[in-house]
Amino acid sequence: MKKIVASGKTIEDAVQNGLTELQVSADRVNVTVLEKPSKGLFGLIGARAAKVELVLVPEQEKEKATVSAAAATVKPKDPLLEAERFITEVARSMGLDITIVRNDSKEELTLAISGGGDLGMLIGRRGQTLDALQYLVNIVANRYSNSHLRIVLDAEDFRERRRKTLEDLSERLAGHVVRTRKEVVLEPMSPHERKIIHSQLQNHAKVKTFSKGDEPNRRVVITLK
Repeated sequence: MKKIVASGKTIEDAVQNGLTELQVSADRVNVTVLEKPSKGLFGLIGARAAKVELVLVPEQEKEKATVSAAAATVKPKDPLLEAERFITEVARSMGLDITIVRNDSKEELTLAISGGGDLGMLIGRRGQTLDALQYLVNIVANRYSNSHLRIVLDAEDFRERRRKTLEDLSERLAGHVVRTRKEVVLEPMSPHERKIIHSQLQNHAKVKTFSKGDEPNRRVVITLK
């Protein structure tokens, strides 16, 4: 029994391409959808064409030819595998060969990246590239998940190193505020990084913190109590 795999921008295009290759009409084939098309995120990495399998039905059985139920029901994709595939494709486009390890806790799921090459390209200045990738990874995963997922993306333990840096910075700046009696306004930070500063100084005897401004330019302010 002759069968082929065809692809196209849409399922319809893929089927038509397959019919053209086989040089038969639609009533001579059984069609199974192997993969639905994906436009990718914001036109970036991850776009995929539709893929179908066409099985040629013998002439005497053409009246029985039907579109496979798989055309309506495609096997659900694993959200985390799709997230990992997205990260891997981004890294590959940068010339990086990476390994991803899942670290699952009660609070969050971390995808930790390691590998050869300059992973600083994935981290960016003060983690800005890593934060942007984390945002996209969460979009990818939640497209395929029935419940909301929160994924933290890390590379070379950057998150832990950044946490320590911010904790040390907050203590130094708190001391500066006490000495000069003048408030300090920090640079814009992500909600996660602002939380680190607030948590570190929440029990400080002489200073307090609050945030001001609008995202993405919201800043932490350290001032006297």
